[in-house]
Amino acid sequence: MMYKNILIPVLFDEGHDTQASFVIAKTLADKGAKFTVVHVLEIVPTYMTAGIPQDIFKNNRSTRGDALEDVAKGLQGAEPVMIQGNPGREIVDYATKNDVDCIIIASHKLGLSDIFLGSTASKVVRHAKCSVHVIR
Repeated sequence: MMYKNILIPVLFDEGHDTQASFVIAKTLADKGAKFTVVHVLEIVPTYMTAGIPQDIFKNNRSTRGDALEDVAKGLQGAEPVMIQGNPGREIVDYATKNDVDCIIIASHKLGLSDIFLGSTASKVVRHAKCSVHVIR
């Protein structure tokens, strides 16, 4: 099956191979497919941010926005989108609202914390209304 509207969530930490997601996206894309590269900024609870200058958060958002634009250039014609909230929930909500028919998401190897908390990829797999391809 070929997809027309593909969403690729990205992280900016070590161990996540964005290029592998892009290769899969191109392979699964129908002619003229739309690609969206999304990064979710997690909301930090206010009790944890008391005493931290707001400039730090603004700079972090700006730095991540620049990184997102650079990463999106790796997939010709991809639109970079930054959203804020809980990553699993926001990815699923964005996909639903924007008629995404495929999400390609990288997943880390499962650890003990995933048994209790669940990873972003597993939340997306369980709740998305479209196809989800998980890359390990």
